[in-house]
Amino acid sequence: MTTDSRTTDEAARDAGVEVRPVAGYIGAEIGGVDLAADLDDTVVAAIRAAVLRWKVVFFRGQRLDHAGHVALARRFGEPVVLPRRGKASPPDFPEIETTADRLELGGRYGMEHDEWLRRRRHTLLRGWHCDHGARVDPPAATILRAETVPPYGGDTTWANLAAAYAGLSAPLRQFVDGLRAEHRLGVGYQPRPGDDAYVRHLLDRQVASLHPLVRVHPETGERILYVNGYYVEQIAGLSRPESGAILQMLLEQAVRPEYTVRFRWEPGSVAFWDNRATMHLAPGDTAHLDHPRIMHRVMLAGDVPAGVDGTPSEAITGSEPGRW
Repeated sequence: MTTDSRTTDEAARDAGVEVRPVAGYIGAEIGGVDLAADLDDTVVAAIRAAVLRWKVVFFRGQRLDHAGHVALARRFGEPVVLPRRGKASPPDFPEIETTADRLELGGRYGMEHDEWLRRRRHTLLRGWHCDHGARVDPPAATILRAETVPPYGGDTTWANLAAAYAGLSAPLRQFVDGLRAEHRLGVGYQPRPGDDAYVRHLLDRQVASLHPLVRVHPETGERILYVNGYYVEQIAGLSRPESGAILQMLLEQAVRPEYTVRFRWEPGSVAFWDNRATMHLAPGDTAHLDHPRIMHRVMLAGDVPAGVDGTPSEAITGSEPGRW
């Protein structure tokens, strides 16, 4: 079933919440909801409908703590428990992963934060990613909340991959419908000459899967241009030059400004996005600022993507459905 604007409006009206779109193709702010409260089923249904319709929704002024964050996530799915998390993550809440920018990353793998940032985002398109896209069953959704943010900078941007697919010409849609691509951890990372502790870290934890280049959304039935800059390495069956040219074109299509939305974080802000139908770009404009940016993330377990012909993704290495 496709979730259209009428379905979203009806669900919001039934729940008494306000859904305010903030861009033409993606993104809406939801008002009138206290995420720390015991949400009524109609409110949960309205939020779910808005996520499916707008791909990412935003809440401001929330008072979630770790326990409330996990409880909220459980209303929408099963939280992922990561076997390895950063040192800043709360030990009593294995579902939560905390990112603390230079507080956590400074000095890791023998490099300071500025060097890590330069190497990880060596091109704009390489920075775009979905969460854990190299897995055979990437997370279905992510709920991210801001604890501490800089007074300026630090915005996150999302792209609507369903709209990007629909915006392709009919012959090109027909062409990409039948293709599959290898998604591999660390493709978007620029190695350092000589001994590289981070490369060794990635190789020790290598994850790779073969995903359809166009996946069918399991809830809405939409066709999703399933590309991103960080994980996608090679279109199967094509030469490197052919694959590189086509991926470059598709990525440029996906990040056209009209298919994106940019969000300005505040303490207490929450973003909830469909990880199956979007990719996002983390900020790269705060490394020189002497201000922390502390965010907490919970991801919801997802399914194995299926292509237009119904063929599911295949694990290549380091990934089994349901096992993290």
